[in-house]
Amino acid sequence: MSLPLPDSDALAASHALQQEIATAIQEAGGAIPFSRFMELALYAPRLGYYSGGAAKLGASGDFTTAPEISSLFGAALAGAAAAIIAQSAPNIIEFGAGTGKLARDVLTALRAEGVEIDRYTIIELSGELRARQQEAFKDFPQVEWRDGFPDDFSGVVLANEVLDAMPVELVLKTAHGWRRRMVTVADGRFAYEEAELDAALSAQLVRQIPDFDALPEGYLTELHPVACGFMGSLASMFAGNKGAAILIDYGFPAHEYYVDQRSGGTLMCHYRHHSHPEPFFLPGLQDITAHVDFTAMALSAQDAGLPVLAYLNQSGFLLGCGIGELLLRTDPEDAVRYLPQSKAVHKLVAPSEMGELFKVLIVGNEVELPDAILRADRSRRL
Repeated sequence: MSLPLPDSDALAASHALQQEIATAIQEAGGAIPFSRFMELALYAPRLGYYSGGAAKLGASGDFTTAPEISSLFGAALAGAAAAIIAQSAPNIIEFGAGTGKLARDVLTALRAEGVEIDRYTIIELSGELRARQQEAFKDFPQVEWRDGFPDDFSGVVLANEVLDAMPVELVLKTAHGWRRRMVTVADGRFAYEEAELDAALSAQLVRQIPDFDALPEGYLTELHPVACGFMGSLASMFAGNKGAAILIDYGFPAHEYYVDQRSGGTLMCHYRHHSHPEPFFLPGLQDITAHVDFTAMALSAQDAGLPVLAYLNQSGFLLGCGIGELLLRTDPEDAVRYLPQSKAVHKLVAPSEMGELFKVLIVGNEVELPDAILRADRSRRL
């Protein structure tokens, strides 16, 4: 692959992580599940992609997320959050806040609308990112940090591009049935080998893939037990409380996910604004993601007692939240200010850009969403 070369320090960090993964493989008897490889590559202390100190977002990073494209994204989310807060409590939890851009935009927009937040809790696994966030929010006393879920919560949860970064299992349809992809070391390099599914993964396969038996031999795809567990934890946190979680990510419902054109799965890596399918390339220096199975997420929440309130594409959600009206707060005659914002909004909502690929799943207890959002609801497609 023709990809930019890292500097010597980054390369040394990747080599250290590769050795750590190789040790984990040896200690496990010669192979680990792909999900464990992905977990170490992304989250190993100090060395994993999200645990290290390198910039991830923007021109100097590996990819760009919606909050980095325009502050109007956070302002639109704030509108939905305000409607939920009015029925629950003035608290927000954000998972994986990154640079903190979304948190700042949401808090700024809510304050402009006269909505004060008691607690804005950031759950951040990266110590380096947490340190940067704490510096950025030192003048926001309502912002706090946690390592994991609180026991119970009322208010709004925000998770933008969080589910796609959770470790996945890779499964392959073979002549002998479905097999789990494991990672081993062969000739000094990481390589795949196959193993039988255990009982838990077999149950996940049956639950997640509607027509798993009908898929052809050689079909490779992902299972999402970690993300499904995350949805169950959300349900436990909201049990007996009012509020909703807004989860935004790229993905499909099950009937669009497991189709012939995705016979090689959806796993993708992001490095210096290049996308490629090789997860063994420079572990720790690239993001590894998979598209989200929104049907599996919805069922996991629902089975744990947290109802689905809406499922829609990002375009319908942002337009329902009034992003068009927010854009028009800038005078279209002021071309210097208006045109860049208009271009950014187009990228967020156009079906050919992020508007259709990105979906929004909203789950919650004892709250109602604004009619403008519900009019774009597609939950029947789940």
